[in-house]
Amino acid sequence: MLRYTISRLLQAVLVTLVMSLLLFVLIGLMPGDPVETMLEGNPSLTPETMAQMRALYGMDQPLFARYGHWLYSALHGDLGYSSVYFKPVLDVLWPAVIQTAKLLVATEIISIPLAMLLGALAARRPGGWTDNVISLIAFASISLPGFWTSLILIIVFSVKLGWLPASGTPLMSDAPVGEQIVHMILPVVVLTFFHVGPLVRYVRASMIETLNSDFVRTARAKGLSETAVVMRHALRNALIPMVTVLALGFGSLFSGALVVETIFGMLGMGKVIYDAISNIDFNLALVGLLLATIVTLFSSLLADLAYAWLDPRITLK
Repeated sequence: MLRYTISRLLQAVLVTLVMSLLLFVLIGLMPGDPVETMLEGNPSLTPETMAQMRALYGMDQPLFARYGHWLYSALHGDLGYSSVYFKPVLDVLWPAVIQTAKLLVATEIISIPLAMLLGALAARRPGGWTDNVISLIAFASISLPGFWTSLILIIVFSVKLGWLPASGTPLMSDAPVGEQIVHMILPVVVLTFFHVGPLVRYVRASMIETLNSDFVRTARAKGLSETAVVMRHALRNALIPMVTVLALGFGSLFSGALVVETIFGMLGMGKVIYDAISNIDFNLALVGLLLATIVTLFSSLLADLAYAWLDPRITLK
């Protein structure tokens, strides 16, 4: 298990380096000039000043030479400065990371119990009306795009009914906790709807298989109620492999959160990355996208390690 873990960690580090190079090249090829954007509106701007600023930020060097310099600085803890916020990149990203983490934690807290309940209810009588309704909801969750669902909820609950704010972030940064929660309701509902569908389908399939196991038949033969059989015996055993599904699903949930944050105007990573790309903020866009890539990559790594721990045979393959 230790050798397998080390091997997967080394692979993850290698993939991270390759992705950093690809992102650096792609962002470097974007149209626009970060130095021009940073100095826009300065009446004293001259071609000589532009040349000096490009030299200061290394923009006059070849692309791969700039990547080597950036990688060396990044490995020493210097991720560069934002050309829009005029602050270190980490100082800009850290509050956004906290905001995104709050959104993801709230979504997981709601999604996991809800998926367990709906999946267990659907599996009790496969093909029944309860199963059909829950399967339809799960199918809609998987099929409908997150941005469309977000816009529909904004139109209905914010524009038409006026029950909830359309923005995911309060106007005041030090707003009371209650106000912050109210602003997060719609984004959390969208992400929960997006996340719960695949989990429900997995729990349902796993539960149907488990309910046909010998130990479940034994529990029924002992005279236990169907609810006790499902909740105390079948569900617990059916959810053991769900650890890997949750880890794999976290990457897609994180990607969905970036889109939802942008639509709802939340000051999370999605909004920061979107604004950085729009404003040609090279360093901020690069580090933000790389961080999103690392989260997705390591959620997949966590799934592999969890599966190897649950099923040691995987380490022999």
